[in-house]
Amino acid sequence: MIFVFLWRKQKKYSNIMKKLFPVLILLMLSISAYSQDASAVTGNWYTENEESIIRIYESGGKYYGEIHWVEEPKDKNGNYKKDKNNPDKSKRDRRLLGLVILKDFKYDGDGEWSEGKIYDPEKGKTYQAQMQLKGNGKLEVRGYIGVPAFGRSTVWTREN
Repeated sequence: MIFVFLWRKQKKYSNIMKKLFPVLILLMLSISAYSQDASAVTGNWYTENEESIIRIYESGGKYYGEIHWVEEPKDKNGNYKKDKNNPDKSKRDRRLLGLVILKDFKYDGDGEWSEGKIYDPEKGKTYQAQMQLKGNGKLEVRGYIGVPAFGRSTVWTREN
């Protein structure tokens, strides 16, 4: 009699586990997919004109990008190019190599990062920005003032 009672209890828990197991598997896969997608933007990216490489990295849960390589890092006098157009005169002596131009991006899910800023050293201006992975090793970076619809996009290519 006790054996029959224990067998029925075990069967009841077995049915619950059979129903719960697929849910647990899906939950674990979605968690791992989320963390994988968030870091998918990290790495080296050629800018659209392929004259520079931006290294995107994560720090403190946000994403940043620095100028990692420039086709012509020196000016005609043999000096390293500087951030000469920066509106802050105290920053105009900074080298372009290593300069952080992407700041404070947060991952929104679905291959999109927002609430960041992009600095354009050629114009010395900073814009609000968002990024979106487009597949095939492409990253769309959109800078804007106020509303994304009134911005400009560029497409970067992942370095192999």
